[in-house]
Amino acid sequence: MKQLCVLLFSLVILVVMNACNKKDTVDLIVSNATVYTVDSSFSKVESFAVSEGKIIATGTNSSIQKKYKSENVINAEGKFVYPGFNDAHCHFNGYGIDLMEYADLRGTKSKEEIYSIIKNHHKTYGGKWVLGRSWDQNDWKEKEFPDKSELDKLFPNTPVCLVRVDGHAVWCNSKALELGGVTKNTKVSGGNVLLKNGEPTGVLIDNAEGLVTQHIPEISREQHKKGLLEAQKNCFAVGLTSVTDCGLPKTTILLVDEMQKENALKMRINAMVSATDENFEYFVKKGIYKTERLEVNTIKLYADGALGSRGALLLDEYSDDPGNSGLQVMTQEYFNKVCRLAYDNNYAVATHAIGDSANRFVLNTYGQFLKGKNNRRWRIEHAQIINQNDFKKFAQFSVVPSVQATHCTSDMYWAEDRVGKERIKGAYAYRTLLNQLGWLPNGTDFPVENIEPLYTFYAAVFRTDKKGWPQGGWQKEEGLTHEQTLRSMTIWAAKASFDEDEKGTIEPGKWADFVILDTDLMTASQKQVLDAKIESTWIAGEKVFELQ
Repeated sequence: MKQLCVLLFSLVILVVMNACNKKDTVDLIVSNATVYTVDSSFSKVESFAVSEGKIIATGTNSSIQKKYKSENVINAEGKFVYPGFNDAHCHFNGYGIDLMEYADLRGTKSKEEIYSIIKNHHKTYGGKWVLGRSWDQNDWKEKEFPDKSELDKLFPNTPVCLVRVDGHAVWCNSKALELGGVTKNTKVSGGNVLLKNGEPTGVLIDNAEGLVTQHIPEISREQHKKGLLEAQKNCFAVGLTSVTDCGLPKTTILLVDEMQKENALKMRINAMVSATDENFEYFVKKGIYKTERLEVNTIKLYADGALGSRGALLLDEYSDDPGNSGLQVMTQEYFNKVCRLAYDNNYAVATHAIGDSANRFVLNTYGQFLKGKNNRRWRIEHAQIINQNDFKKFAQFSVVPSVQATHCTSDMYWAEDRVGKERIKGAYAYRTLLNQLGWLPNGTDFPVENIEPLYTFYAAVFRTDKKGWPQGGWQKEEGLTHEQTLRSMTIWAAKASFDEDEKGTIEPGKWADFVILDTDLMTASQKQVLDAKIESTWIAGEKVFELQ
């Protein structure tokens, strides 16, 4: 009897020990890390577990190890983990197409440099057109718009179309103007055909661009797919796991959806629809479209042009261009029509507005539909120059200001020349905008700017160029803190697209989208941010990039 009791007691002990030692098997464990969860209390943990693409637990190394086991354990060796970066405003599709077809003119210091680049590009790649992207006359010694004379000499029989860095002006040769039917008498609502000595110079502003660009041959389907995959590859390398693509046609959205369902395109994309009848019928009137990687819930509109090309709509004339107050590219009647369509179908509206007059126009129109505080999350993209009397309207109507911090550090050299000392106080005012709703999505507008979210972080926090100018930061009082900036690139960007319950933080129940860096961004100096390395990028617990 005594031996039987001992045996039974031993069996009980074994059962209890086995129960205690039993661990749940998961797909991935990340341990020995400094994990910034970016949750509501901005807490840090050491480890987390992932199952079926989602985070199921976070905690200390020991707490995760006691409960979970995995064949895939990542020892982060003290490195720093953040939620996957989310670009709240970009042109992912356009960037992919640019990679396939356009000569890169970013950072060129003269027209002569551009001539050399496009000659070599056309010699190498050929094509029926000569295409280029990202020139900026503000980077040249002579900061005036170029003309078509040299382009005509270089390419007398081949159309040339070179897109300005902001996308709101194109520089063409005579052949391209001829195809577009552009003459000295051409007038375009919401656009300009620049003239010199009574003849077109070759530069077309805002809505006038379409006269020429509509004739550029569409990229082939195979090249289009290749461009999207190349864009994805480059985005993964800089830590991006989600993007908002601002203004897409139906065909592109369907291609993205197809490639995502084939698991070729893994990037999570919030696809804003461009304002076309085809999009209104196929998407908007049918309601919000959503998969695990694609969301279609917003209409993209334009109120004005860009500051660099003097197309931004101002309440008063440009300080450096008397008589010019910019361009309103959309009529009040059409704007009202689209806002009504969006409101009635539970879609959001996101409107490009740069100048103080454009921002007032959008805020006042939104207000007629939204009436007061709401959760519609209608957005103003850029919100670049705001009259001091209009900031409060963001809070009054719950309008989301969607900003791109690198615009500030790209434009600071000449922005005050455009608007003067008083108006500049309401420009690139990210802290003031943040205070309206308490949250602020941030992006790059790539390919207008570089794709790197770390440059966004740098610009938002330090407000200097990469050389540290100006010392102390330009209008530094409008800069963001390290924590605010990280939130703007993760959870607040997710919130802007109604995805805050699914991504944007490292918390149980959310997608395991994260990046591992060698740098603590929350304490990093200017140099340390610029030197920071993306060690790896992960989507749904799958490694999609690793630093070699």
